[in-house]
Amino acid sequence: MIRWRRGEVVRIRREWPGAVELDVTTEDGSARALAYPALVGRPEPGDAVLLNTTALAMGLGTGGYAMVVALPDRLPEDPHGPGHLVKARYTPLQATVLGADEQDSPFHEVLREADSLDGMPVIIADLHSALPAILCGLYGSHPPPRPAAPGDAGREPQEPGGGRPPARVAYVMLDGGALPAWFSMSCARLKEAGWLRGVVTVGQSFGGDVEAVTLHTGLLAARHVLEADVAIVTQGPGNLGTGTRWGFSGVSAGEAVNAAAVLGGRPVAALRVSEGDSRERHIGVSHHSLTAYGRVALAPAQVAVPELPGDFGRRVTEQAEPLAVRHELVGVPVDGLYEALRASPVRLSTMGRGLDEDLAYFLASAAAGRHAASLLS
Repeated sequence: MIRWRRGEVVRIRREWPGAVELDVTTEDGSARALAYPALVGRPEPGDAVLLNTTALAMGLGTGGYAMVVALPDRLPEDPHGPGHLVKARYTPLQATVLGADEQDSPFHEVLREADSLDGMPVIIADLHSALPAILCGLYGSHPPPRPAAPGDAGREPQEPGGGRPPARVAYVMLDGGALPAWFSMSCARLKEAGWLRGVVTVGQSFGGDVEAVTLHTGLLAARHVLEADVAIVTQGPGNLGTGTRWGFSGVSAGEAVNAAAVLGGRPVAALRVSEGDSRERHIGVSHHSLTAYGRVALAPAQVAVPELPGDFGRRVTEQAEPLAVRHELVGVPVDGLYEALRASPVRLSTMGRGLDEDLAYFLASAAAGRHAASLLS
């Protein structure tokens, strides 16, 4: 189940909030490794490290790192402060965090009786890679400015010309993929760029700006703690699939539709669409979307159907039609979305394919963001 190796840190390759990427040496040779300082301490060149190398041995794409389990010669200090939620429970690296909904939280009173999202649009997608594309569609040609300097704290950014401020967006990360939000470089960069108000980690996932026990309390925290106008829900990086109808982690997208609806939100379903995937089951509208929205989602959502050109666009429209039994299909023009996607503050990539290698995927995600923006006006 786990391949254990001892190693030594050679150098720090790069880092982003919550994560440090390393070069290490082991008995098998050199390898790329990843450490989460909040869990194991901060590695430095020359440190001995205990590694889980299973992902490297399996040749995984998204998670193809040797994971640092411990710095055995230099353990971190004991944690201090409140927090009684245990996540990654009953694993060797179970972590204690402060949940927004627990009794010691300053937001407990806000969330104790909270029961409504007040009609907040909740955009739901299968893959984590949809997140920046959805934001590109949501913001369109007027992305938010970078966060203000410290002296400008509290000042709301304004649209050019003094119009409506950009939407405040919270990302709610499910626990079907990576559990630590720190794994996502996209989340870190999107927050730095001012495109996300914050990250809420729910279920067994952790490391967000706000921690919550369930998707339901996570959505309520997005609305009432982060004061979001829009929430985006996806699993973390590292989709799990088996090539079967039901054996994929993205079934959670259907469950997210139900959660958003029962809390009085407006679920907006982003279709997983591809023209570049080599697997027939994902060409056009992926079977993941058809199962999650067509079978798992029991509450109605607005399904954003991108109006793509040509025969492929007609195929997508036809494949989405069965979803109209329960949901409202909303055709969304894609003109101008390519330019909006090119303005993304993070590199767009899904399954190793970039913007121009699978444009339909990113346009479909951006179309959901564009439709959600129309619900705010």
